[in-house]
Amino acid sequence: MKIALIDYGAGNVKSIEFALERLGYSSELTSNAKTIKAADRVIFPGVGEASTAMKMLKSTGLDLVIPTLEQPVLGICLGMQLMCNYCEEGDTNGLNIFDVKVVKFNNQLKVPQVGWNTIFDLKTDLFKGIEENAYMYLVHSFYVPLHQDSIANSSYGVDYSVALHKNNFYGVQFHPEKSGKIGEQILKNFIEIQ
Repeated sequence: MKIALIDYGAGNVKSIEFALERLGYSSELTSNAKTIKAADRVIFPGVGEASTAMKMLKSTGLDLVIPTLEQPVLGICLGMQLMCNYCEEGDTNGLNIFDVKVVKFNNQLKVPQVGWNTIFDLKTDLFKGIEENAYMYLVHSFYVPLHQDSIANSSYGVDYSVALHKNNFYGVQFHPEKSGKIGEQILKNFIEIQ
């Protein structure tokens, strides 16, 4: 199983590598389009700011590569947000995989939302063996509104999409690599998706 982690200068990649190692898988951090296209699974991680991240993707041409991938792809946190049409953070156009805009939590809420929150309305094999209202770890100031591609939701002042799925593309707002055994199960489910 070849697992490519897309390298575009985003932080937090080591914790994903370690989580995959605990599951018995090695991964390669790469910005090489050929390596990414040849991988069995692609993980698009993300910690950082949307407009800076998109500039990095464009500088390597990965903004054109990612939407054309045909194997299962998992965007995490900012990775998921960049797979959407547009993000209010930095007035950033995304990769147009999910037809939705990423918006900022309203000013009445403490942002970023940091910590554990429940996820519910779970759909698809990504959540196989995961119970409704399981706790996942989140750190974010922007969110995806409820959407036709939602496969899990959460609530922070408003109900919102915490996971998306369309064709071979999956996205999660939470950090499975920082969410203990349940997060590892979600990573395992992603790797095993047919």
